[in-house]
Amino acid sequence: MKTTALASGSSGNCFYVENDKTALLVDAGISTKRILERMSMLKLNPNKIKGIFITHEHTDHTKGTDVFAREFNIPIYATKGTINSGFLCSNNELINQIKNNESISIGGLNINTFSKMHKADDPVSFTVEDKKRVSVITDLGITNKEVNEQISSSDFLFLESNHDIKMLNEGPYPWFLKKWVRGDDGHLSNNQASLAVLEYGNSKLKNVVLSHLSQTNNTPQVALKTFTKMMKERKDFKANIEVSTRDSPTKLFKI
Repeated sequence: MKTTALASGSSGNCFYVENDKTALLVDAGISTKRILERMSMLKLNPNKIKGIFITHEHTDHTKGTDVFAREFNIPIYATKGTINSGFLCSNNELINQIKNNESISIGGLNINTFSKMHKADDPVSFTVEDKKRVSVITDLGITNKEVNEQISSSDFLFLESNHDIKMLNEGPYPWFLKKWVRGDDGHLSNNQASLAVLEYGNSKLKNVVLSHLSQTNNTPQVALKTFTKMMKERKDFKANIEVSTRDSPTKLFKI
């Protein structure tokens, strides 16, 4: 298996996972032009993509879905709440409804859906499996039982590390927005992300890519420092830690 974050942040999110036979996207929250540019940088073939899996209806996860799906005739998978609450595609025949805790198989990739807490209509995250397990877990205010189970069984983890608590509290956001970001249906802080992996991460976990960083209330350096400091408590933890950004793709990781 191979994977990359083509983009991750409040302005757009798009993750790519492949095996030898097929590939899929988790979210398509950047334009088709940008998706293709970033795939080209990594020498990835868009014709290999056989599914677009949408986590929730917010536009930083959906804005490129319509054009990309229609251009390459790719099925879209989303929950009923996501389908009803946001625009995904003008070709309804490409839209497929999925449920929480459902498993779907495409070209040897098994995609498992699981629920999370976020201010959206029936949001989910995904774990993609073909011998190894890649989990994409962003846009959640707290980790629930389902999320913790996926963290504990993952070989590769894209995990939200949205904000530094001090930067958020002292930053320019209005009070009501700060309250939501910190809340159970908001976004994970650096501390929350670190604690989740500290408690539930398995020793087989080889890569953690901190994702969906706030441009205002976080920096890659702060996120990495927090995570690295926290994980010193785990002597068995040997995973490689990196950060994904909104402006460029990560490298293509081989799992």
